[in-house]
Amino acid sequence: MPEVMIYGIPVNFPFEPYEVQKAYMEKVIESLQNNTNAVLESPTGTGKTLSLLCSSLAWLMLKKAQLQMNAQLGNFSEHSGGGLNGGLRENLKSSAGKAKDNTVWGMPKIIYSSRTHSQLTQAMQELKRSNYKYVKAAVLGSRDQMCIHPEVSKETNNMNKVHMCQLKVKTRTCHFYNNVESKKDDRTVKGDDILDIEDLVSVGKKLKCCPYYLSKELKQDADIIFMPYNYLLDPKSRKANGVELLNNIIILDEAHNVEKMCEESASLQIRTTDVALCIDEITYVMKSFIEGNEDQMDVSLDNNQPKDFTCDDLCILKEMMLAFEKAIDEIGVGPDGSTYPGGYIFELLDKAEIKDHNHTSVITLIENLIQYLSTASASPFQRKGVGLQKIVDLLNVVFSGISHAYKERIKLCYKVHVQIEDKKNNKKAEGWGALKTTSSKSAERILSYWCFSPGFGMKQLLEQNVRSIILTSGTLAPLKPLISELGIPISVQLENPHIVKSNQICVKIIGNGPDNVQLNSNYQNRNNPKYITSLGRTILSFSRVIPDGLLVFFPSYPIMTKCQEMWQAEGIWSSINNIKQIFVEPQRKDTFNSIINEYYSKISDPNTKGACFMAVCRGKVSEGLDFADMNGRAVIITGLPFPPLKDPRIVLKKKYLEELRIKEKEFLSGDDWYSLEATRAVNQAIGRVIRHQNDYGAILLCDTRFSNPKLRNQLSAWLRDHINVSNKFGETVSEICRFFKSAQISLPPPKLKPLLAHESNDTHQDSSSLTGVAFPRTNARIINKGMSSSKKSVNQYPNSNEVYADFSMDFYKKAQTSSYVNEFRPKETRELFSALDSSNESQSSSQSLVTIHKRNADEANVSATASKKKKLKIKSFGFEENLKKSEISHCDERVAPTSLIDFVKEIKTLLDVENYKKFQLSISAYKKDGDYELFLKILSDLLENKQLFYLFKGMKRFLKESHKISFQNYCDNVKLNS
Repeated sequence: MPEVMIYGIPVNFPFEPYEVQKAYMEKVIESLQNNTNAVLESPTGTGKTLSLLCSSLAWLMLKKAQLQMNAQLGNFSEHSGGGLNGGLRENLKSSAGKAKDNTVWGMPKIIYSSRTHSQLTQAMQELKRSNYKYVKAAVLGSRDQMCIHPEVSKETNNMNKVHMCQLKVKTRTCHFYNNVESKKDDRTVKGDDILDIEDLVSVGKKLKCCPYYLSKELKQDADIIFMPYNYLLDPKSRKANGVELLNNIIILDEAHNVEKMCEESASLQIRTTDVALCIDEITYVMKSFIEGNEDQMDVSLDNNQPKDFTCDDLCILKEMMLAFEKAIDEIGVGPDGSTYPGGYIFELLDKAEIKDHNHTSVITLIENLIQYLSTASASPFQRKGVGLQKIVDLLNVVFSGISHAYKERIKLCYKVHVQIEDKKNNKKAEGWGALKTTSSKSAERILSYWCFSPGFGMKQLLEQNVRSIILTSGTLAPLKPLISELGIPISVQLENPHIVKSNQICVKIIGNGPDNVQLNSNYQNRNNPKYITSLGRTILSFSRVIPDGLLVFFPSYPIMTKCQEMWQAEGIWSSINNIKQIFVEPQRKDTFNSIINEYYSKISDPNTKGACFMAVCRGKVSEGLDFADMNGRAVIITGLPFPPLKDPRIVLKKKYLEELRIKEKEFLSGDDWYSLEATRAVNQAIGRVIRHQNDYGAILLCDTRFSNPKLRNQLSAWLRDHINVSNKFGETVSEICRFFKSAQISLPPPKLKPLLAHESNDTHQDSSSLTGVAFPRTNARIINKGMSSSKKSVNQYPNSNEVYADFSMDFYKKAQTSSYVNEFRPKETRELFSALDSSNESQSSSQSLVTIHKRNADEANVSATASKKKKLKIKSFGFEENLKKSEISHCDERVAPTSLIDFVKEIKTLLDVENYKKFQLSISAYKKDGDYELFLKILSDLLENKQLFYLFKGMKRFLKESHKISFQNYCDNVKLNS
């Protein structure tokens, strides 16, 4: 692998890095060398994650060498009075940066954090492909993903799962946990392989030990630890997961969400119904004391341990909660709610006698109660401590610090807002779980304890004496307001350009529709029928000239619904649907996976003109999903997704910023922040397309407000130079049409994507549950259908990464000696039946089989020549009706491919969709039931003819041993049909 020297640090990179990658790695190392913080933006497709990992780990490895040398040098000096060469010593000392506060703190770790577990998995896959795959790595996950205890893992409520687990660990009644100590040094755990969450679960099941606690063991010796944001930013989660920050490096990837995450992790809402439920739960436990005639309740099975709580404890706690409920009820609330300074929360808790000196005892008591309630009974109707949990969450947030300086920051960064809950949401539960409130008021109250400063959480990180904080994403622009909001010193900044050229991207601001009606989705105009109709006709016009996948983003669900209803009534919806089948992003999470899979499947269908996915900014489609190549050739933004203007939190945030701006002009104004919230959501939606160096696409901003220079400057830096304003609608449509025709001719078609380890067919179910979306695999398309090479490309991949774009078929031809590719290509020895079973699962979701394979050059040429001779067409059995007799004879003499993958591909190519599905089902049935006669009959129906019989005979090696002789006899005596 090429080695690049950056500021004296040798960085190993998988290939010669681009200039943007070098610039990015320079900034990472500069930040680490000087123990400073950095904000780095580099667009999707520029290899950001790979550059980040390689540069930071290169620095860390040199730092490790430096510290080890210093230790050895100290020992050597003590015993012999000598030392190493002065030049080497000085070089090692300077290359890895300054020691913080001129002291040696020991070996730092890298804490790599991202928004979701699927993003972390992708980063770990990048690490496995790099030259730093030898480093010790660990990943922290939740019990939801990692628990393998049959009883605990079935629990649907996450907090109940936590408490059930904690109790079993405490009483040592979980044998998976008990095995951790004896298995933690097993080679499969602490070997050379990097284990992501899925790998840990597999190892845990194999060794019968807990993956969740195994990950905590791996964390101790790790050089780099992967974890989601909340494990890092939430003080309670940080403590629960044992995340040490002292002297460590924090990397926040996908950091466009960090501001919101910092605020939300430090904020909380609680209703008077929650307090009432908490009182009800305490009363329930007290009654169980009386009915059981007990003075003490003990959750521990060890009688020598002190008791968890007494009846007196419960009485005191109930009095506290009654006083807290009364304090909230006595707050004066105006029609739009009432707002108080952040310190007001301490006054309310003080009335309940919860103060600095006793809050820890109260939290411990409540947690013991929750554990008892969540584990005392298996009945789903028993109280599970939901109300108590709300109270303990509030106390943990409020008392995450108790110093005078902490409380002064609370006054500056927080507001307490109290409002009356809507009556429509105020229906009390009846029957099971009915609330017995002590308030006779008809309206319940909501107490909001809101943090409005992302800097509050960031400063808490800095106070833990971290070495450096690096925030990075594809969409951070503009950087100046982001840095002012973060409230921490940022010495290193970068806004990288994109690696794509001008012929790969077309960005247009569309101010008017085809009927010359102005396109403006502001609050006053968004319900205007003329505007909605014009917007629909605009999308219809572009859908005719945009190939393959089209993404349309709306500002919100209500606006999308309104447009859908009107377009259906006017026939616009059906017109678009006739060109590209429309898919709509659902608000329910449980139906999302199936809809996105149907969309991918429709894109891969060569008989259609693609598909259209209508979604909302800030929804699941706009964040984290990859629509590379044909899955997203264009994105249409229909408006600016401003937050709801009258939402109390939005009103207070704007007011908070205006108050800061009076004291310090560098801060954002409330209006500027409000505008930025919209454009950052737009930047994220735009980022779904143009995913790698050979990708191309159009970005159409269908709102005249994008012409405002202020708004344009808030778009990503790499995008700004490509923006053009559309003058005449017809000319713009023609220009878009020419852009795609030119791109299809001049740019290379998408390459095959190697399977990742966690995406293999054998682990399809696990990987889909991990990532949240069961992505389809590489969709193979048949090119021999009269299509020219400039039309739709042969292959495409929906969940691509930028690294794959460089792979070519020449790369695969050389794969015989390349461990890099062999690691990811399917093994020849994998069972045919397993492969087809997995494919069958994909087929049930209308997805295509993975057909990634390696062939030598000669074999590829022979295959290509044969394809040209036969000019295959997919018909009843996948062969041309007018096949010449000589060619039929040639087919009869053919031998089935020896490569398993080639064999499967050839069958799929020569059978039509319906017959291939029959073939798959027969394989599954044979594997399950072993019914040889039925299997033989189906094979005969599908493959028993002169053209395909070589494949029929080739099935022998995949049969069970007991059936092979009978099968050979059948082949020797069969009479073939033409």
